[in-house]
Amino acid sequence: MALLEVKDLGISFGGLQAVSEFNISIKKGQLYGLIGPNGAGKTTVFNMLTGVYTPDCGSIVLDGVPITGKKTTYINQAGIARTFQNIRLFNDQTVLDNVKIGLHNQIKYNTFTSIVRLPKYFKSEKQMKEKAMELLKVFDLDKEADLLASNLPYGKQRKLEIARALATNPKLLLLDEPAAGMNPNETAELMDTIRFVRDNFDMTILLIEHDMKLVSGICEELTVLNFGKVLCQGYTKEVLEDTEVIKAYIGD
Repeated sequence: MALLEVKDLGISFGGLQAVSEFNISIKKGQLYGLIGPNGAGKTTVFNMLTGVYTPDCGSIVLDGVPITGKKTTYINQAGIARTFQNIRLFNDQTVLDNVKIGLHNQIKYNTFTSIVRLPKYFKSEKQMKEKAMELLKVFDLDKEADLLASNLPYGKQRKLEIARALATNPKLLLLDEPAAGMNPNETAELMDTIRFVRDNFDMTILLIEHDMKLVSGICEELTVLNFGKVLCQGYTKEVLEDTEVIKAYIGD
């Protein structure tokens, strides 16, 4: 059974069909790519998968559980986490606290315990800090744990956003153009990190990109969107040999 099964998903804005008849099936442990030119509807798909937008039609099933139209918090607790094309961090919080915020959906104490500072509160806080530091080490950010997130270089801010998403303990990680704005060395390092996350966290990853060269080196299967519709999908090598895919990028 697929971890994520999406059927006939569609949404329109002001009478304009942004995405229509979108279908995708992703198996557990896959590193899957969703690609297409700018404006193809990729981020709109992510917004429907995560509850930011409510689809007009279609269904979304995660690990056998229907999540279509559910609230973002419900979907996150069900097992989907994401990053954004434009980095969204708590810039006035430390690197460590950004990751700890991601861990709070697994918190084991109630408000009363927190207010009166019962022993369970300190035990949970200690466990969260330890787990957060473990995640920061994976992304080589542990030495910057006490820095404000806003003081990190751009490439490390990207990594921190992924670390925070992983802290929510997802089944499926959605990455929206994580290499955007990076230089070639930063991009290569990030792609290695994404592979490490998939292999060592038993993670399923859906990656948005418009750079065909990048996805060809990391994704096993691809779905190509153009004008809100699926143009082609299948194994990466076969998709990237499709002339219709090439036309979508460079024109006739």
